[in-house]
Order: sequence, then C-alpha cells, then structure tokens
Amino acid sequence: MTNRNYKEEVEVLVARAISDGASDIHLSTGHYPTFRVSGSLVPLMNLAVLTPEDTMGMLTQIITPDFKERFLANREIDFSYDFHNKGRFRGSAFYQKNAVSIALRAIPTQVKTISELNLPPILEMFTRKKQGFFLVVGPVGQGKSTTLASMVELINRERAEHIVTIEDPIEYLFNSQKAIIDQREVGIDTKDFRSGLQSVFRQDVDVIMIGEMRDPETISTAVTAAETGHLVLSTLHTNNASQTIDRIIDSFPGDQQSQIRVQLAGSLVGIFSQRLVPRVSGGLIPAYELLINNTAVSSLIREGRTHEVDIIIETGMKDGMIDMNRSLSELVLKGEITPETALLYSFNPKGLERMLQS
Repeated sequence: MTNRNYKEEVEVLVARAISDGASDIHLSTGHYPTFRVSGSLVPLMNLAVLTPEDTMGMLTQIITPDFKERFLANREIDFSYDFHNKGRFRGSAFYQKNAVSIALRAIPTQVKTISELNLPPILEMFTRKKQGFFLVVGPVGQGKSTTLASMVELINRERAEHIVTIEDPIEYLFNSQKAIIDQREVGIDTKDFRSGLQSVFRQDVDVIMIGEMRDPETISTAVTAAETGHLVLSTLHTNNASQTIDRIIDSFPGDQQSQIRVQLAGSLVGIFSQRLVPRVSGGLIPAYELLINNTAVSSLIREGRTHEVDIIIETGMKDGMIDMNRSLSELVLKGEITPETALLYSFNPKGLERMLQS
C-alpha cells in the first residue's frame, strides 16, 4: 500500500496545467504526466512515471463513487471535473493494457464572444433565427463546443428565451442573463441524448443545444424539433458541409433516407466547419467553412446531389458563405499562418496553391 496523497498530487498537477496554459492533461500508466501546450505534448520529466496504482488513485479523486462504479463496469467513462471554481475540465477515463488512462481537456471558465474567438461575425445571424437546425462540425479537439457556447451565450445576453442544453458531460457553465438556461448532463440528469431531447417538447423550450449527434434517433428528433419552431444547435465529427449532409442521411436505413432528405432540406439553416490552425506567433487560430442553406442548397439536398455543395460554397460569397481555402488564404495574407500550414489544413490543396499564387 502506498501512502501517497493522490488528491494533493492531482490538484498540484491541475493548478500547474492552468498556470502553464495547457489545453489537456494526460495521465497514462507507463508515462510521465503530460500536458498539451499550444498543440504539442510536453512530458513533465521532473515527476515520476505513473504506475497503474497511481492512475487509479488519481481517477478516484476526480470522479464520484457512482461514476467509479460505472467506470469499472463499462471500462470507460466521460465526466466533468471542477477544480475549486478556478478551472473546469472535460474528462475521459479508459483502460489500456488493463491499466487506467485519463485525459482531461481544459474548459475556459469564461465563455468568449464570437469576435474574441476570431470567428466570423455572420455566426451572430444564426443565433437570431427563431427556428432551424445549425451544425458546427470538425474533427475532435477543433473548438466545436467553444463555438456553440459562444452562440448560446449571445442568445443568453440578447433574448428572454428558454434554452435547454443536453451534454455529455456538461462543459461550459452558463449564468442565466436574459434567458433561462437549463443544462442537463447525460447519465446524471437524463438517461441519454435521445431521452433528453424527446422530453424538451414538454418543457416550453425555444433553443436546444445538443452536445453531439450520436445516433439516427437523436438526429431525427433534432430535425423534427427544428421543423416545429425550435432553434437547434449541435455538433458532428465530420470534415466539411457536404460530408456532414451525407453522414446524416447515410445514418438512416435506405427506406427512410428520402424522408430525412426532405426534412433536412427544409430545416437546415447552416453548417459551420472549423479547424484550429497553428499560428505563426504561437497558439491556434480558427480557419473555417460556412454553408448557408438557400434555395440551391436545399434542392441539392433533396435531389441527393450533395457532391455539388462545395461548388455552391465556393461561389456563394455574396450570400455570406465562406470557403475553407478562402479562409486559409486570408490567414496567410494577414501573416497569421504560413502557406505550408495552410496547405496542410486545406480540403483542396491544389486549389489553395493556385489561390496563393494568384
């Protein structure tokens, strides 16, 4: 038996991560405790390599006994961890080689505005919609939750409406201003995304924020909510707008796909795809693509011609659409990122190369 004080060790590590500006903490058996700072992993080599006893001991200090029971049964768990109101983290614990690993992602305590996040002002337009389906998409760790939080916070500041969030786990904590905000955590406040979403129809809700679309039932209920007078905001782990539309439709059985096409064509208001790109001056800056659902886009969705959506985005600047290559090239022109970095993050590097040379 060890006499180590794991509570103290975790708290010292978390305090140091906050002061170092780390975005993530990794506690993995056989490795030094490690931070991710400005996109790079930094092992804390002045500390001891973690043992299986260490990682389990640390996990026990940051999750409740209920969650520990669930973790032991399921071998993985997502959770949130609040550090004395000084920092908040989204956590994931899992087994690897029969030992525990923990990943903690820092969630800023203050919700930043759209402009503070270097996001395009046109996103404000979507927060003022009375109904519709708006998606923020991109790979893991690209700031999707942060973008959604900034949109929810804008509604909170501007309108007296009822906002319900369904999250796994709850990330940003909102303080109700003009709006009433109810935040529900999957596994604590509601059984799952689908149950939480189905119950909002009885909660006199105006705006629904769903942390993630994970199954066809959740997607179907979200689309129905958007059709019936609610503004629905959510995320998907897809690369761009056209892939997002295909992913949504392909998640349904063949005999239901024509119906979901029609529903999506009518309820979708926009898809925002983002990447956090390494900045010349250090840190990260977003590059993005924005699809706005207009008559042309709606027709393409209904007719199953989603491969043509990219062309609509490229030629839709006058309607407010934003092409990823255009976003990247502007960052290069402003000196925010290098041409090499831009090409690395482009969906269409050859097209970007031509753009940068012209």
